[in-house]
Amino acid sequence: MQQLSEIEKAIIEQCRNGNLQDFRKLVEKTSPFAFSVAFRILGNNDEAEDVVQETMITLWENLRKIKSVDGFIPWLYKITVNKCYDRLRKKKHDQESTVDDKVWDHISNRMYENPATDIENDELARIINILTDKLSVKQKTVFVLSEIEEMSTDEISFVTGISKLNIKANLYYARKRLTVMIQKHL
Repeated sequence: MQQLSEIEKAIIEQCRNGNLQDFRKLVEKTSPFAFSVAFRILGNNDEAEDVVQETMITLWENLRKIKSVDGFIPWLYKITVNKCYDRLRKKKHDQESTVDDKVWDHISNRMYENPATDIENDELARIINILTDKLSVKQKTVFVLSEIEEMSTDEISFVTGISKLNIKANLYYARKRLTVMIQKHL
């Protein structure tokens, strides 16, 4: 999990005191980070940008409630992940997407031809979405935070509110399900 510099801590403290100018600086520093988390969970640029905007509004409205500056980053994760949860729940409710064999063939060919570091953000998002779309919201979130964001079980527990035991179970089932899908289609 990202750590704050002394300058960033001072900016947050000024924001807690209502300084709008410093809040702009805080948004500039934290928006890319929040976008990265939202993009990896949602897999869509537009939705991730919307989540970042909603997150920044929530930050402004509730920044004074944070108990200490050191709790800011986990709190930012929590807000961002909760906004993503809301989007994923709505998305699952609105439409059930299906993946056809042509999509899997395209993914397997691209992954074979190019190393993962060369895949563009949009393509990476499609791959993550396709692979994780069949997971529950909790499994997808735990998988992304653990495997992509490289967060510890304690950090994931704080961010999601899920117990450590349930995190391990969700991660196990997510990995198992993804392994079966990858083996089947690759």
